[in-house]
Formats: sequence, C-alpha cells, structure tokens
Amino acid sequence: MTTTTTDIRNVPPVGRDEAMALADAEYARFLELLRSLDDADWATPTVCDGWDVRAVALHVLGAAEGCASMREMAHQMRHGGKLAKERGYDHFVHGVNEVQIAERAELAPPQVVERFARVAPRAVRGRRRLPRPARRIPVGFPEPLGKRSLAYLYDLVYTRDVWMHRVDIARAVGREPRLTAEHDGRLMADMVVDWATTHGHAFHLELTGPAGGVFEQGTGGESTTLDAVDWIWTVSGRAAGTGLLSKELPL
Repeated sequence: MTTTTTDIRNVPPVGRDEAMALADAEYARFLELLRSLDDADWATPTVCDGWDVRAVALHVLGAAEGCASMREMAHQMRHGGKLAKERGYDHFVHGVNEVQIAERAELAPPQVVERFARVAPRAVRGRRRLPRPARRIPVGFPEPLGKRSLAYLYDLVYTRDVWMHRVDIARAVGREPRLTAEHDGRLMADMVVDWATTHGHAFHLELTGPAGGVFEQGTGGESTTLDAVDWIWTVSGRAAGTGLLSKELPL
C-alpha cells in the first residue's frame, strides 16, 4: 500500500466551524469514556502528576464549565492566577487547574458524569460565541508556544486538552481509546503542523494507527516512525523523547 506524504504547508487550518464540530465530537467521546468507568477506575492514578482519573475528569469538567460561562471563566482565571502566584507556579494555568479540581472535589463520579453531560453542549456554544474582536487578543502560553491568540485557545487548545486527557484516562485504566481518521486523525494532523511550525525543524514523520499519517517539513531532516498516540504522548512531555521527539508541544 502506498502512503501519501503530506507537506505540512498543505494541511488546511482548522476554521471555527470545523473547530466547533471537533469540539462537540470530542466532548461526546470523553463522556462516553466516563460512562464506561467502574468504581475502581475513578481512583486509578494517571500520568498527570498527582491526578487520578477522578481529578482529570474534574479538571475537564471545570474547563468545560468555564467555557460555558464567562462568569465562571473569570472566576477561575482570577482565583487560579492568585493561587499560582502564592505557590510560585511558572504559569497561571496550573493555578486554574487546581481551582477547577478543588471546587468540584465533593462530586461523586455519577455527579461528574451528569454535570459533564449537561455542560458539554453549552461549552461548545460558549466557545463558538467568542466575539471576533476578542479572538485576536493575545494570550501567554507556556514555552515554547509563547503568545498566541484567544482564538487559538478557544478553537484548538481546549479540544486538544480534552482529547489528551481522554487518552490519559484510557491508558490509566488499560483501555484503547476510540480513534478514527476523520476525527482523531484531523486533530493529530493539526497538532503536527503546530509542533512543526513552533520549532521550525525539517523532518519526515510517519505516524501509524487510525489517527496517523505521513508528514514532512523541508528536506534532509530527521526521519521518525511511531504510533500517532505515542508521538503526541512523547512531545506533550508525558514520556522522555530524544532528537526531534524532545521538542515539546505542551498539552
């Protein structure tokens, strides 16, 4: 079988309509996974430092509730930023994450599932409603991302976060995440482009599995073949990488 190699310049950017369709589908897949968990699964540690499955789910729920409500978003940003300063974190997002989890800590797993099911459609609507002028507002992200637009956060990052945490939970409880070329492959291709343009290196990258594809930038660069999920697992910092795999795309 012949596999087409795609120059990253030919990967179309994800526009707002497509971004919201991807978000809606990803929230649905995350909810599907939560509904499949048994009591023991919720207490299983994940690769996320100090978070078990329940804590990961509380973070994703909190982020979705922030997307659904500007008041809740402002509350999380305000209190999370204060907490980050008090604890000396290198980025305010770590404080926001802690606020999301701490303020939902009393929720039992069935309540987490129920609240996520209710808020997911509202989160998509809230993200879609971001006004055009606000979409251009610059936001500081952890290095190496630096300054990106608020549209980057609302259209791409929030969905990637849910997707990556779906993989975190699936791997923690020993399940294969549901992956398709149409959904997960599209997200993966966009993350490859972001990773490549962030670092600017030449490469040939063959990603295997349902979410995979073959991508390149420039000529004469490092050639890598790896399962698609293992690739993002590594460049997101969840596993140690060498060569180009040490170039991170924070997730």
